[in-house]
Amino acid sequence: MELPLSPKVRTLLAALIVLIAALAGALFLGYRTGMQSAQTSFEGGTDVASIDLQSLLGQGSSDERLVDFAFHKVEEAFYEPVQAQTLLDGEHKGLVEYLSSKHVRAALPAASASGIAATDRAKLNEELALAEERYGAKFGNTELTQAAISGMMDALKDPYTVYLSPHEIQSLDESLDGGNFGGIGVYIVQDNKGEVLVDPIEDLPAARAGMKPGEVVLDVDGHSTSGLKLDTVERMIRGAAGTTVRITTHPYKKADRRSYAIVRETIHVPTVKAKMEDGFDYIRLSDFGDTSSAEIKRALLFGKRQGAKGYILDLRDNGGGLLDAAVDISSYFVPSGPIVSMIDRAGNRDTKDAEGDAVGGTAPLVVLVNKYTASASEITSGAIQDYHVGKLVGTRTFGKGVVQSIYRLQDGGALKITTARYVTPLGRDIQHKGIEPDVVVTQSPDPSLIDTPGDRQLSAAKALLREAAAQGKQ
Repeated sequence: MELPLSPKVRTLLAALIVLIAALAGALFLGYRTGMQSAQTSFEGGTDVASIDLQSLLGQGSSDERLVDFAFHKVEEAFYEPVQAQTLLDGEHKGLVEYLSSKHVRAALPAASASGIAATDRAKLNEELALAEERYGAKFGNTELTQAAISGMMDALKDPYTVYLSPHEIQSLDESLDGGNFGGIGVYIVQDNKGEVLVDPIEDLPAARAGMKPGEVVLDVDGHSTSGLKLDTVERMIRGAAGTTVRITTHPYKKADRRSYAIVRETIHVPTVKAKMEDGFDYIRLSDFGDTSSAEIKRALLFGKRQGAKGYILDLRDNGGGLLDAAVDISSYFVPSGPIVSMIDRAGNRDTKDAEGDAVGGTAPLVVLVNKYTASASEITSGAIQDYHVGKLVGTRTFGKGVVQSIYRLQDGGALKITTARYVTPLGRDIQHKGIEPDVVVTQSPDPSLIDTPGDRQLSAAKALLREAAAQGKQ
């Protein structure tokens, strides 16, 4: 799916577990994300998180109410204490930097916090009102408001706490529910050099056209992708079903060019690719989405019916997704006990237990991980390792041990705020540490290697399963 799964590598910033929050309380949702991604069931449907800011925060312009709400939610929900001055400085910097990008030297005075929440919110609104008075006619009040809120979020120095524009939250929603948009059927990622790479999804238009994993996108319909952001390239590739997009690529770290003319289709993306190979049930999960739990269960039961001698759960490059999906999938392997515990700023602990739905049977399990295995993937990997129900093979995981809440805004955008940290069943805090696999097998993260004869990590997994099967016969 043509989704901006991360601004760098798919899981680097896409790695997240999110909660969707409404005024009545937080409803669990995740990111399929799968930078970006999928969802779980909600009480009241997927649009429950609309917020009546006017009734919550009183009168004032819609822009002021948005800033008020951002201030309120950060102070209330961010997982670490926040000084009001940090948010005042953030708004000021956001406005100044936005106007600077428009070649305007902003004349906006900085404000000092009073320590009184209502007064400090008023100061935020005063600076935004001044910016709109001086620059709104030229650049738009909406853009200035978004710059102010983005600055407040950025000031927290947390890469997962951000303002999501209406387009960004729409992309997140689409990815969370598995697609249903016009596209060619590829995951797209951006590496630290700014190159946009594709990973075609089996049986969808790009794969049928011969596109291979790891190809670098040079241009779309004659427009170069050099210097463009990932979401911009995503929009260029997407389009109405039935239309044609022309894409020029070159293989990863190779110079020869390839040209494709691909007819777009309405895309719905499965999250699981499964097959029986060498007597083992190989299951590759791309992210933890709305349908992932059911897809994994079908794959496990199929393998069981086929007499699988072992299971391989491939979570490499999986940036995470739904918290509920992580718990559901972990429960297929962990019969009982805690799967994950979330701890908020006040130290309150919310523990999610296994659901008593283990289906893997007695066949051995290997989980493949790498440095882009993150977030919900690490919850499942950590639970499997802590309970010794499977072996982890590969390299150390990403190390994202915090969760976010998403708060919808009346402008169509949203706030994504880190609201808690999580620990594994044995109490391991993996933030910035990751999970060390039981068997370390180094391999280039080049996605074109996965599930090929050159995939050393997969070969090591099969060797472990063969050894376990042989020991079981003795």
